[in-house]
Amino acid sequence: MKKLHPIMFAGTGSNVGKSVIATAFCRIFRQDGFCPAPFKAQNMALNSFATPEGLEIGRAQAVQAEAAGIPCHTDMNPLLLKPQSDHTSQVVLNGRPQGISEALTFFCKERRNVLRKEVCAAYDRLSVQYNPIVLEGAGSISEVNLRDSDLANLPMALHAGADVILVGDIDRGGVFASLYGSMMLLCPEERRMIKGILINKFRGDLRLFESGIHMLENLCQVPVVGVVPYYKDIYIEEEDSVSLAVKSMRRELGKVNIAVVLLRHLSNFTDFSVLERDPRVHLFYTNNVDELQKADIILLPGTKSTLDDLHELRRNGVAKAIIQAHRQGKVVMGICGGYQMMGLEVTDPDHVEGDIERLPGLGLLPVATRMQGEKVTRQVRFRQEGREMESWYEGYEIHMGATRMIEGASADFLNVLEDGTPEGCFAGHTCLGTYIHGILDNPSFIDFLLEPFKERLAQEPETFDYRRFKEQQYDKLAAHVRLHVNMPLIYKILKGEI
Repeated sequence: MKKLHPIMFAGTGSNVGKSVIATAFCRIFRQDGFCPAPFKAQNMALNSFATPEGLEIGRAQAVQAEAAGIPCHTDMNPLLLKPQSDHTSQVVLNGRPQGISEALTFFCKERRNVLRKEVCAAYDRLSVQYNPIVLEGAGSISEVNLRDSDLANLPMALHAGADVILVGDIDRGGVFASLYGSMMLLCPEERRMIKGILINKFRGDLRLFESGIHMLENLCQVPVVGVVPYYKDIYIEEEDSVSLAVKSMRRELGKVNIAVVLLRHLSNFTDFSVLERDPRVHLFYTNNVDELQKADIILLPGTKSTLDDLHELRRNGVAKAIIQAHRQGKVVMGICGGYQMMGLEVTDPDHVEGDIERLPGLGLLPVATRMQGEKVTRQVRFRQEGREMESWYEGYEIHMGATRMIEGASADFLNVLEDGTPEGCFAGHTCLGTYIHGILDNPSFIDFLLEPFKERLAQEPETFDYRRFKEQQYDKLAAHVRLHVNMPLIYKILKGEI
């Protein structure tokens, strides 16, 4: 099969839909008989994933790899920044944490040159194995003040020899200005790399925008390769958690109402994506103490800063509300940082996370946690302690800190890893914790979690198969984008015929 040029989806700004468009093209190229792979040189996100090798990448690239039908690898996202504060981020290079960096230090010339060499080397390794590479840009393509420090956009496209498609979001308004302005702020050499424009999130009758397409093509001197309508019935895991707070908190009869505590540094919120789709469940996100009382199950999620979020929960009264809810018989489950918070104490004598050296936990589980500098990142197979199972569950760990059960505690381990290592803590069906992200992607574990509410459910549907659901969504997304993008034109561009 003929080698295609790599393709980059760059944006007029953040949140224009680059990640989802790249995901769609990963699936489209796979459907068309190619062997694509995703690539984003630099990503900034709290939502990460562990590769089969036990290294860390951004969740968006793991999703794109899944759409492409290949295992994820750190070469797909060699540089990941996980925000710690407004000014600092944890730097993860080639899947391994390198420490905390301030923005000014991170973008200094010496550091930048080293990072550029690393991300280019990662791309080169990937391009030998896959065809085509689907690159995703970061933020805006035309931040002229950041041109020298840009690792993810046109400098990366230039290194890869990629054809660049500029993506604009028409739903937010000002799409003409953002597309034309982005083009005009590029230097002539950069402008020649833009081979097409893709307009995303269109609402209304596409026929009314035909004149707009011609205007844009005349202004920008590149073809509009597609106008992709806004969709509501396709579910692709999101990278950012900005929309979580708007998900309804109203109590629903005939369903199990599950509240996810909305932490300030919440990470890996995709742990709960399957619950959003399960017809037995009504899921909502909140940090309101009154709303927490309306839940049957309270989930404490992962966090990038356990101690800081624990301090905030104590300050705003949420910690007290969770404890009270548990005393009233509500189920409380913690995952990763949420599991750490549920214990008797969390200590950080080496200041791994920050200045707070110790805080008492919620006291719901007889465990104690000490923060450690070495991050654990690995995929795991496990089974529930004391339960007969036909097959192993799957998940992954990404955490800093080690948790031990207090001697003489009246509790059991929740899980047993494939190598025989005990994991998590189970203090009865209403109180449990684990380090394993993705534990809720296993249908049998959700059945176990919902077991106390079996009699209340309005109906008993089939167990929700999340893996099958995701495959269906990738196919629906690909069909949606394929319908509204000029794929023959895309292939001509990628074959060098235009």
